[in-house]
Amino acid sequence: MTPTATIKPVRIGNRGLWFAAAILVSWAGMLVFLLQFPINWQNPLIYFFVLVQMHLYTGVFITAHDAIHGVVAPHNKRLNYWIGALCATLFAFNNYNKLHQKHHLHHKHSATEEDPDYHEGNPNFFAWYYSFLKQYISIAQIVLMAVTYNILKIWIPMENLILFWMVPAILSTFQLFYFGTYLPHRGEHHNPPHYARSQKVNHVAAFLSCYFFGYHYEHHAYPYLPWWKLAEAREKQAMSQ
Repeated sequence: MTPTATIKPVRIGNRGLWFAAAILVSWAGMLVFLLQFPINWQNPLIYFFVLVQMHLYTGVFITAHDAIHGVVAPHNKRLNYWIGALCATLFAFNNYNKLHQKHHLHHKHSATEEDPDYHEGNPNFFAWYYSFLKQYISIAQIVLMAVTYNILKIWIPMENLILFWMVPAILSTFQLFYFGTYLPHRGEHHNPPHYARSQKVNHVAAFLSCYFFGYHYEHHAYPYLPWWKLAEAREKQAMSQ
Protein backbone atom coordinates (compact mmCIF):
# COMPACT_ATOMS: atom_id res chain seq x y z
CA MET A 1 0.00 0.00 0.00
CA THR A 2 1.40 3.38 -0.97
CA PRO A 3 -0.06 6.78 -0.15
CA THR A 4 -1.94 7.99 -3.22
CA ALA A 5 -4.46 10.25 -1.49
CA THR A 6 -3.60 13.86 -0.72
CA ILE A 7 -4.26 14.31 2.97
CA LYS A 8 -2.99 17.56 4.38
CA PRO A 9 -2.66 18.56 8.04
CA VAL A 10 -6.00 19.75 9.36
CA ARG A 11 -6.91 22.54 11.71
CA ILE A 12 -8.47 20.83 14.70
CA GLY A 13 -8.83 23.84 16.98
CA ASN A 14 -9.94 22.72 20.43
CA ARG A 15 -11.52 19.48 19.23
CA GLY A 16 -8.54 17.46 20.43
CA LEU A 17 -9.09 18.82 23.92
CA TRP A 18 -12.79 17.98 23.80
CA PHE A 19 -12.10 14.40 22.73
CA ALA A 20 -9.45 14.05 25.44
CA ALA A 21 -11.82 15.46 28.08
CA ALA A 22 -14.64 13.16 26.98
CA ILE A 23 -12.43 10.08 27.26
CA LEU A 24 -10.92 11.05 30.61
CA VAL A 25 -14.24 12.00 32.17
CA SER A 26 -15.88 8.82 30.88
CA TRP A 27 -13.02 6.66 32.14
CA ALA A 28 -12.93 8.30 35.57
CA GLY A 29 -16.71 8.41 35.98
CA MET A 30 -17.11 4.79 34.97
CA LEU A 31 -14.31 3.74 37.31
CA VAL A 32 -15.85 5.52 40.31
CA PHE A 33 -19.18 3.89 39.51
CA LEU A 34 -17.70 0.42 39.07
CA LEU A 35 -15.56 0.48 42.18
CA GLN A 36 -18.82 0.68 44.15
CA PHE A 37 -20.78 -1.71 41.94
CA PRO A 38 -22.11 -4.81 43.77
CA ILE A 39 -20.48 -7.90 42.29
CA ASN A 40 -22.76 -10.76 41.43
CA TRP A 41 -20.99 -13.19 39.10
CA GLN A 42 -24.32 -14.20 37.55
CA ASN A 43 -24.98 -10.62 36.46
CA PRO A 44 -23.96 -10.32 32.76
CA LEU A 45 -23.53 -6.56 33.19
CA ILE A 46 -20.30 -7.22 35.08
CA TYR A 47 -18.60 -8.67 32.00
CA PHE A 48 -20.01 -5.94 29.78
CA PHE A 49 -18.67 -3.27 32.14
CA VAL A 50 -15.22 -4.87 32.10
CA LEU A 51 -15.17 -4.56 28.30
CA VAL A 52 -16.43 -0.97 28.43
CA GLN A 53 -13.73 -0.02 30.92
CA MET A 54 -11.12 -1.83 28.83
CA HIS A 55 -12.13 0.28 25.83
CA LEU A 56 -11.98 3.47 27.88
CA TYR A 57 -8.52 2.51 29.17
CA THR A 58 -7.45 2.11 25.56
CA GLY A 59 -8.85 5.58 24.87
CA VAL A 60 -6.76 6.99 27.71
CA PHE A 61 -3.65 5.50 26.14
CA ILE A 62 -4.63 6.66 22.66
CA THR A 63 -4.95 10.19 24.06
CA ALA A 64 -1.41 9.94 25.44
CA HIS A 65 -0.34 8.69 22.02
CA ASP A 66 -1.95 11.65 20.26
CA ALA A 67 -0.21 13.97 22.69
CA ILE A 68 3.08 12.37 21.63
CA HIS A 69 2.25 13.52 18.11
CA GLY A 70 1.27 16.96 19.41
CA VAL A 71 -2.36 16.83 18.27
CA VAL A 72 -4.29 16.96 21.56
CA ALA A 73 -3.55 20.64 22.10
CA PRO A 74 -1.49 21.59 19.04
CA HIS A 75 -1.47 25.31 19.88
CA ASN A 76 -0.34 24.84 23.47
CA LYS A 77 2.68 22.57 23.76
CA ARG A 78 2.78 22.70 27.56
CA LEU A 79 -0.88 21.73 27.90
CA ASN A 80 -0.43 19.03 25.27
CA TYR A 81 2.50 17.63 27.26
CA TRP A 82 0.69 17.57 30.59
CA ILE A 83 -2.40 15.92 29.15
CA GLY A 84 -0.18 13.27 27.63
CA ALA A 85 1.71 12.81 30.89
CA LEU A 86 -1.56 12.55 32.85
CA CYS A 87 -2.98 9.92 30.50
CA ALA A 88 0.25 7.92 30.52
CA THR A 89 0.29 7.97 34.32
CA LEU A 90 -3.34 6.90 34.60
CA PHE A 91 -2.52 3.97 32.32
CA ALA A 92 -0.60 1.93 34.91
CA PHE A 93 1.94 4.66 35.70
CA ASN A 94 3.57 4.71 32.28
CA ASN A 95 6.40 7.17 31.81
CA TYR A 96 5.31 9.68 29.17
CA ASN A 97 8.85 10.75 28.25
CA LYS A 98 9.85 7.12 27.72
CA LEU A 99 6.73 6.50 25.62
CA HIS A 100 7.47 9.63 23.59
CA GLN A 101 11.01 8.55 22.80
CA LYS A 102 10.17 4.95 21.94
CA HIS A 103 7.11 5.78 19.86
CA HIS A 104 9.06 8.11 17.62
CA LEU A 105 11.65 5.36 17.19
CA HIS A 106 8.79 3.09 16.14
CA HIS A 107 7.77 5.54 13.43
CA LYS A 108 11.34 6.10 12.28
CA HIS A 109 12.34 2.42 12.17
CA SER A 110 9.06 0.56 11.67
CA ALA A 111 9.31 -3.25 11.56
CA THR A 112 13.10 -3.28 11.89
CA GLU A 113 15.50 -4.32 14.66
CA GLU A 114 15.62 -0.69 15.80
CA ASP A 115 11.84 -0.57 16.27
CA PRO A 116 11.07 -1.01 20.01
CA ASP A 117 7.57 -2.27 19.17
CA TYR A 118 8.74 -4.98 16.77
CA HIS A 119 9.39 -8.59 17.74
CA GLU A 120 12.86 -9.83 18.68
CA GLY A 121 13.13 -12.36 15.88
CA ASN A 122 10.15 -14.45 16.95
CA PRO A 123 6.85 -13.34 15.35
CA ASN A 124 4.77 -15.68 17.52
CA PHE A 125 1.99 -13.63 19.08
CA PHE A 126 2.86 -14.34 22.71
CA ALA A 127 6.63 -14.04 22.22
CA TRP A 128 6.11 -10.74 20.44
CA TYR A 129 3.68 -9.54 23.11
CA TYR A 130 6.24 -10.39 25.81
CA SER A 131 9.03 -8.49 24.02
CA PHE A 132 6.61 -5.59 23.50
CA LEU A 133 5.79 -5.41 27.22
CA LYS A 134 9.47 -5.56 28.17
CA GLN A 135 10.02 -2.32 26.31
CA TYR A 136 7.48 -0.41 28.37
CA ILE A 137 6.97 -2.04 31.78
CA SER A 138 9.40 -1.08 34.53
CA ILE A 139 9.97 -2.15 38.12
CA ALA A 140 8.91 1.34 39.22
CA GLN A 141 5.51 0.87 37.54
CA ILE A 142 4.95 -2.46 39.25
CA VAL A 143 5.87 -0.99 42.64
CA LEU A 144 3.59 2.02 42.13
CA MET A 145 0.70 -0.21 41.07
CA ALA A 146 1.22 -2.44 44.10
CA VAL A 147 1.38 0.51 46.51
CA THR A 148 -1.71 2.10 44.95
CA TYR A 149 -3.62 -1.18 45.13
CA ASN A 150 -2.80 -1.70 48.80
CA ILE A 151 -3.86 1.85 49.65
CA LEU A 152 -7.09 1.71 47.68
CA LYS A 153 -8.17 -1.63 49.11
CA ILE A 154 -8.46 0.05 52.51
CA TRP A 155 -11.65 1.70 51.25
CA ILE A 156 -12.58 -0.26 48.13
CA PRO A 157 -13.52 -3.97 47.95
CA MET A 158 -10.64 -6.06 46.62
CA GLU A 159 -12.85 -7.77 44.02
CA ASN A 160 -13.89 -4.42 42.55
CA LEU A 161 -10.32 -3.19 42.39
CA ILE A 162 -9.14 -6.28 40.59
CA LEU A 163 -12.12 -6.64 38.27
CA PHE A 164 -12.64 -3.03 37.24
CA TRP A 165 -9.26 -1.33 37.80
CA MET A 166 -6.63 -3.98 37.09
CA VAL A 167 -8.24 -6.44 34.66
CA PRO A 168 -9.41 -3.79 32.13
CA ALA A 169 -5.92 -2.26 32.08
CA ILE A 170 -4.34 -5.65 31.36
CA LEU A 171 -6.92 -6.44 28.66
CA SER A 172 -6.30 -3.03 27.15
CA THR A 173 -2.63 -3.87 26.60
CA PHE A 174 -3.78 -6.89 24.59
CA GLN A 175 -6.16 -4.68 22.63
CA LEU A 176 -3.50 -2.08 21.88
CA PHE A 177 -0.88 -4.67 20.97
CA TYR A 178 -3.11 -6.88 18.83
CA PHE A 179 -4.86 -4.18 16.80
CA GLY A 180 -2.19 -1.47 16.94
CA THR A 181 1.03 -3.47 16.53
CA TYR A 182 0.61 -7.16 15.77
CA LEU A 183 -1.97 -7.08 12.96
CA PRO A 184 -0.60 -3.96 11.21
CA HIS A 185 3.07 -4.99 11.27
CA ARG A 186 3.12 -8.78 11.14
CA GLY A 187 4.22 -10.73 8.07
CA GLU A 188 5.88 -9.43 4.96
CA HIS A 189 5.41 -5.85 3.87
CA HIS A 190 6.50 -4.24 0.64
CA ASN A 191 5.66 -0.65 1.42
CA PRO A 192 8.68 1.06 2.99
CA PRO A 193 9.25 3.11 5.03
CA HIS A 194 6.14 2.31 7.10
CA TYR A 195 5.87 -1.46 6.62
CA ALA A 196 2.30 -1.36 7.86
CA ARG A 197 -1.12 -2.45 6.65
CA SER A 198 -4.64 -1.29 7.40
CA GLN A 199 -7.79 -3.26 8.05
CA LYS A 200 -10.68 -3.12 5.61
CA VAL A 201 -12.88 -0.04 5.77
CA ASN A 202 -15.40 -0.60 8.55
CA HIS A 203 -15.55 2.39 10.85
CA VAL A 204 -17.66 0.73 13.55
CA ALA A 205 -15.28 -2.23 13.81
CA ALA A 206 -12.26 0.06 13.58
CA PHE A 207 -13.47 2.27 16.41
CA LEU A 208 -14.53 -0.56 18.70
CA SER A 209 -11.35 -2.51 18.11
CA CYS A 210 -8.85 0.27 18.77
CA TYR A 211 -10.03 3.83 18.08
CA PHE A 212 -9.36 3.51 14.33
CA PHE A 213 -5.76 2.38 14.82
CA GLY A 214 -6.54 -0.62 12.68
CA TYR A 215 -6.19 1.99 9.94
CA HIS A 216 -2.55 1.82 10.79
CA TYR A 217 -0.96 2.58 7.47
CA GLU A 218 -2.78 5.90 7.44
CA HIS A 219 -1.45 6.68 10.90
CA HIS A 220 2.13 6.08 9.79
CA ALA A 221 1.71 7.92 6.51
CA TYR A 222 -0.06 10.87 8.13
CA PRO A 223 1.05 10.99 11.80
CA TYR A 224 -0.22 14.55 12.13
CA LEU A 225 -3.82 13.28 12.07
CA PRO A 226 -5.52 12.65 15.44
CA TRP A 227 -7.19 9.29 15.99
CA TRP A 228 -10.63 10.64 15.14
CA LYS A 229 -9.46 11.74 11.67
CA LEU A 230 -8.06 8.35 10.64
CA ALA A 231 -11.43 7.08 9.39
CA GLU A 232 -11.64 9.94 6.92
CA ALA A 233 -8.07 9.34 5.82
CA ARG A 234 -8.77 5.62 5.32
CA GLU A 235 -11.78 6.44 3.13
CA LYS A 236 -9.74 8.78 0.94
CA GLN A 237 -6.95 6.23 0.70
CA ALA A 238 -9.36 3.46 -0.32
CA MET A 239 -11.07 5.64 -2.95
CA SER A 240 -7.76 6.65 -4.52
CA GLN A 241 -6.51 3.09 -5.06
